[in-house]
Amino acid sequence: MSIITGLAMAATLAVAGCTNGDTDASKATRTPRPVATTTTPTEKVDAAVTIDVSDQKFAPAETTIKTGQTVTWKFDDSVPHNVQGIGDKAMGINSPIIREGEWSYTFTTPGSYRYLCSLHPNMRGTITVE
Repeated sequence: MSIITGLAMAATLAVAGCTNGDTDASKATRTPRPVATTTTPTEKVDAAVTIDVSDQKFAPAETTIKTGQTVTWKFDDSVPHNVQGIGDKAMGINSPIIREGEWSYTFTTPGSYRYLCSLHPNMRGTITVE
């Protein structure tokens, strides 16, 4: 029960119990007024975005997501790779070296995040967070 609804019910009970002596309180009927409530819709953030790490590349190499979304890199290649952020803004992006499996990172701040595989520097990608 919301606070507003609870206060409205308490006020209705208090008014219903008050009489001026001219009416019989047991016969008095009061209909409570509807209470207006507002809710703020929350924006649903889509499920994780997946980037495949195979054939010596990130696919897709460029991805745009919303703030709060998680990116999951799925590794499946004959050689190991990692995900290493480039620059100060991307410092937290730092996966272990993986050949098979996955690693995820949740982006909480808008901006452009560049990354690469430190074992294969020609493998590069960019995440744009809106």
